Amino acid sequence: MADAAALLQRAIALREVQDLGGALEAIGAAARVAPNDPNTALGLAQISFEAGMDAADLYAHAADLSPQRIDLQRSRATALAAEGRQAEGEALLDAILAATPGWIDGHRCLCGMRATAGDTDFARSFITAVERDPGNFGLRMAWFHVLATARQWEEARDVIADAEAHLGERQASLLGKLFIASESGAGAEDPALFDGVEQVQDVGLDLARVRHFLRGGQVERARDVCLKHAGKPAMRAFWAYLSLAWRLLGDDRANWLDVGMRDVRSYDLHFSAAELADLAATLRRLHTMQQPWHEQSVRGGTQTERPLLLRIDPVIAGARTKIENAVRTYIDELPAADPAHPLLAAPRGAFLFAGSWSVRLRPGGFHSVHTHPLGWISSAFYVTVPEPDLLGPQPAGHLQFGAPPPELNLPLESYGLVVPKPGRLALFPSTMWHGTVPFTDGERMTIAFDVIPSTRF
Repeated sequence: MADAAALLQRAIALREVQDLGGALEAIGAAARVAPNDPNTALGLAQISFEAGMDAADLYAHAADLSPQRIDLQRSRATALAAEGRQAEGEALLDAILAATPGWIDGHRCLCGMRATAGDTDFARSFITAVERDPGNFGLRMAWFHVLATARQWEEARDVIADAEAHLGERQASLLGKLFIASESGAGAEDPALFDGVEQVQDVGLDLARVRHFLRGGQVERARDVCLKHAGKPAMRAFWAYLSLAWRLLGDDRANWLDVGMRDVRSYDLHFSAAELADLAATLRRLHTMQQPWHEQSVRGGTQTERPLLLRIDPVIAGARTKIENAVRTYIDELPAADPAHPLLAAPRGAFLFAGSWSVRLRPGGFHSVHTHPLGWISSAFYVTVPEPDLLGPQPAGHLQFGAPPPELNLPLESYGLVVPKPGRLALFPSTMWHGTVPFTDGERMTIAFDVIPSTRF
């Protein structure tokens, strides 16, 4: 058993540095020594899943060994869907939710699976659950959040109204109503919309307040809410909004933060046409979903699940090596360290991928304007790009930086753009606003990822 424990620890250590090949070898050896050890079984399932291998049956074995851990069934269902066994995954979650209607993570997982499969009635599991457990206020609010993330405002309002009719108004439902009023436009013109909850300490509420204040011209208030989080981990979600406030106020610190396009770099990596074709074919096989997740920026396309650049696949591994070399160059060429700056303060040694995925856009597809608050450096690597006569008039299909989210209706222009080209990698600060312009026809497929220092900031 000691040998199995040592192998498990080795697998964990290798996984932490994102050596999935080595981790898989170590955890496989551990499983052969101790096939019924719960921790080893879970490690084998998780590392196999992250490496891009079939893992649903491995998660089933891990769940059998740890029947008290319902979260393993969620992982199993996710793996089933990833392996093309969507119906089995849904049936598994449905059965568990029938016995445990208050399992919120299970509902969220099932909603995501159904939404990305193109099911418009993706949130229906909540209906039965609330009927069975009508006094569960948290369950009702989870239902609301799923609908609000999908921007189904009327349905979200109905869920809150029903919750308050049965259980009375609570702080969570009040904040939900304010969020809907601001983001749906119903209360966007009310400068005092959030005044009654100024005493509430909540990061999500503060983000909603900042957006509302910017949208309504209360720029100083937006700035002050952002600065309240300075020096705290949550500040990474506020830097981009603070940039907008400073730009609107003519504050020189906006240039200190963004410096226009200075920290946006493009690298044309050395891929042959055959290598790009192989990479494109590999990625297309991974785009099995019908629709994007509601919480993502993709519009008119799909996004892959699992950490793409950790997959045990020679084609993807080859792309990862070239990408890592370019990231190393970008980091080494950054300006001098600045302990107050979100890009320049981070340590510049080893780095890790905080997430990696592929996006395949259909004709008319685009990315909405967004940032990556959990990242340090973000990216877009172009694998396929429509021919010029299919793109449409410039800047169709281009990656733009600095323009604010259009729903805020702010009089600010973009800083500049990156022209898409197969084999081109764009790297930029994760806190910078970016989005793409819709294109007319063809396929636009990218690899995207976030990088963080191996010593977290």
